[in-house]
Parts: sequence; structure tokens; C-alpha cells
Amino acid sequence: MSGHELTAAVTATYEIWMRTNALIMEALAGHRLTPATFQALWAIDPDEPPPSMKVMAERLHCNAPNLTFITNQLTERGLVERVVDPSDRRSRVLVMTAKGREVRAELLRTTLEKTPLGVLSDSELRQLAGLLRRVVPLEGPAAG
Repeated sequence: MSGHELTAAVTATYEIWMRTNALIMEALAGHRLTPATFQALWAIDPDEPPPSMKVMAERLHCNAPNLTFITNQLTERGLVERVVDPSDRRSRVLVMTAKGREVRAELLRTTLEKTPLGVLSDSELRQLAGLLRRVVPLEGPAAG
């Protein structure tokens, strides 16, 4: 493995992420969201059981205080609700509201329309997705 090639791949991944954030910033601002709050909204699949706070912290690779801050913002905007986990009354889960579902769907569409990856053909996207799945298995609700 070439250090140069690995550096180039990591740099390209970072640039795609940063450019995508920049390209969707106006749409995020329209809902008073930041890239971090949008990441949290994206990580909640409304078609799956509501995730616990612990699961969300794992998905977002953040600690409990950061997740609480992000969750408070989503709650204040009416996008999610924190409710008692019916299977473990000591725990809380994040339930997406109807407004949260609408905003999430709109922002996912915007992200897919504006991402720099959109210049790739379907064949190239399949190849890229296959390579990325070797590195990070894209399974479960966080996969989108």
C-alpha cells in the first residue's frame, strides 16, 4: 500500500464531505440546522425502531454531552422527541416527528442532488460503494 495513495484517498473523502456540507448549507440554514444536527437527523431511520441515546452516540461517534446538545436542538425544532424506551424504562429513545420525517426527506434529496459524487455514472457509483463497504460496512439505519 502506498502512503501517497492512501493520503490521496483520505483527502478526497474529506473534500467530498466538506464540499457536500458547503453545498447544502443554505438548505440546512432554512431549517436552522448545522451539519452536526443534520447528521443526527440522517442517522435516525424513520422506518426502523427508534434508536436509544447510546446507539445514537455510537452512530455519530460522539459522547453523551455532545449528543444531548444536538438532541436538544432537534427537539427544540420539533424534529424529534425523547421518549422512554418501552423495553427499558431507564433509557430514552429518539422518535422522529412528522415534521422531522419531512425535513429529513427534503434534506436527503437536497444532499443527493448537490453532492460532488453526482458526477459519477451508476456503474462508477456501484464500484465506489463496493469499495467503501469493504472499509465501513453500510448496514442498518445509519446507512440512510
